[in-house]
Amino acid sequence: MVSREDFIFTIGFDGGTAIVDGKAKAQYGKLGTKALAEAGLYRSAFASAVFSGSPDDLRDFAAVFNAKAGTSYATEAEFSRLFGVKKETIKRVMVL
Repeated sequence: MVSREDFIFTIGFDGGTAIVDGKAKAQYGKLGTKALAEAGLYRSAFASAVFSGSPDDLRDFAAVFNAKAGTSYATEAEFSRLFGVKKETIKRVMVL
């Protein structure tokens, strides 16, 4: 299973390999969902909420994002379409 930090900083895939932004992972990997959103790292914050599976994380993220963006997204499906984030089966991780 891929780690939370690898999942939230995945920037793309090469087959079954997740390509991870190593610099962002090192700098922001320990932040929680809400802190990531407040730092403006919206895609990573949403990925953190998806990884946790917590409705509270999704709600916290949505509140911060919608306040900044002036939107009214509420569901994981809406955000998933916006950010292109969903759970995938990952066999390997490559950190750049």
